[in-house]
Amino acid sequence: MDVLTVVDLGSSSVVLRRAAAPDVPAIVDLLAADQLGATRDSVRTPEDLACYQQAFRAIDDDPAHILMVAESAGEVIATMQVSFIPGLARRGALRAQLEAVRVHDAYRGQGLGAAMLGWAIDEARQRGCGLVQLTSDKSRTQAHRFYERHGFVATHEGMKLKL
Repeated sequence: MDVLTVVDLGSSSVVLRRAAAPDVPAIVDLLAADQLGATRDSVRTPEDLACYQQAFRAIDDDPAHILMVAESAGEVIATMQVSFIPGLARRGALRAQLEAVRVHDAYRGQGLGAAMLGWAIDEARQRGCGLVQLTSDKSRTQAHRFYERHGFVATHEGMKLKL
């Protein structure tokens, strides 16, 4: 188990660690546990699981990506992917991209999300990143308030092209 840090939530401790292949179904459950993920993420068939496992291997094999889980009493209760992206903009600054930040409903409001963000920001600094960025669907207004409380500023309009 590749422990990244331990978070004290007062009544319990949570281990933040790199995800492992057996965590994939629990991670997908976290992704599917909201209004957007419910329409696009699930493991209903072996083929579904195989797609997620293939994606996990690609992430896990690349040192520019960290797929993190938070574990409490043997249960995966949160997840986040951090990707480190080189670029020429900003004088060649490396940037950290946060993706798929999810905390189980029962653990929200206890500081776990803030601890995960703090860990990611510290890791980005240690790797020499010039900024940390993320996208959040326009409908996730509670998430926007959460990120703003932690210093993130909505400076750009994001666009996507579904393929």
